[in-house]
Amino acid sequence: MLGKVNTIVFDKTGTLTYGKLKISEIRNYSKMEQKKLLQLVGSIESKSTHPIGKAFENYLEENQLEKLEVKEFENVTGLGIIGKVKEQKLILGNAKILEKYNIENRYGKEEEELTKKGNSIVYVANEEGILALIGVNDIVRENAIEVIKELNKNKVETVMLTGDNKETATKIAKEIGITKVISNVLPAEKTQAIKKLKEEEKYVMMCGDGINDSPALATANIGVSVNSGTDIAMDSSDVILTKNDLSSILNLIHISKRTVRNIKQNLFWAFFYNCLMIPIAMGIFTKFGVTINPMMASLAMMFSSITVILNALRLRRIRMK
Repeated sequence: MLGKVNTIVFDKTGTLTYGKLKISEIRNYSKMEQKKLLQLVGSIESKSTHPIGKAFENYLEENQLEKLEVKEFENVTGLGIIGKVKEQKLILGNAKILEKYNIENRYGKEEEELTKKGNSIVYVANEEGILALIGVNDIVRENAIEVIKELNKNKVETVMLTGDNKETATKIAKEIGITKVISNVLPAEKTQAIKKLKEEEKYVMMCGDGINDSPALATANIGVSVNSGTDIAMDSSDVILTKNDLSSILNLIHISKRTVRNIKQNLFWAFFYNCLMIPIAMGIFTKFGVTINPMMASLAMMFSSITVILNALRLRRIRMK
């Protein structure tokens, strides 16, 4: 099936990037001291399974800040998280979570400034309004550019599918050579995007690593999960890249195409031998003096099987890229 793939859809965080995010910039609009604010945010984010949560956890460790007790924790799928720390309820997430809870966003221009620098944005708000804007950035995988270049060269369409905002997604996509970007999507919308591509008669491979990617991985013709992915993402996938290396995708497609070619060769030789020898064995050409000794027929049959086996064994010589 992999030999038919003509479109590969990549999740961004943790797939095209390492998913090892760091806090790069903090815009504090509250009356709280910055470290105190980050302690509250980090305590809630430590409950999250998203890679962004790890960035805040690392901040707490680096600054020797204690994790506080979190109550009423809630994951708002595709938007962010909510939690109560020291009797203060905080809403953390992207701009869409503000819309959900009817919080006025007066910092659109500041968000744009941060996204132009390649940051993913985390809004920190309570029920009264926005407290802070935090920029978190990631590192692109070292071989991502080469892998995308090779896929484009082989006329495989590459697509980035992410819940991140358009500016951040477009900046990273441009950096690594992906021309088509689908951004600001919720998990259910990721699935719809895959379905739409399939409706366009494209044979789609989806590469992802997170819980939010699981439905899309299951919907694609081929679901591929990186080894650093969540258990549910790996369970939803057809293939797991054990090396946690994007170049494994090239190997995957290369091996598949070589295997399909080998199968076709074997079918050709099997049919060729049978079409050639069975009419002779049936005696159809006896009147033309063409016959075959039963011993020679047995040898011919064995030679047919040996040819197919030896051809199949050539697959062991495939070199990984």
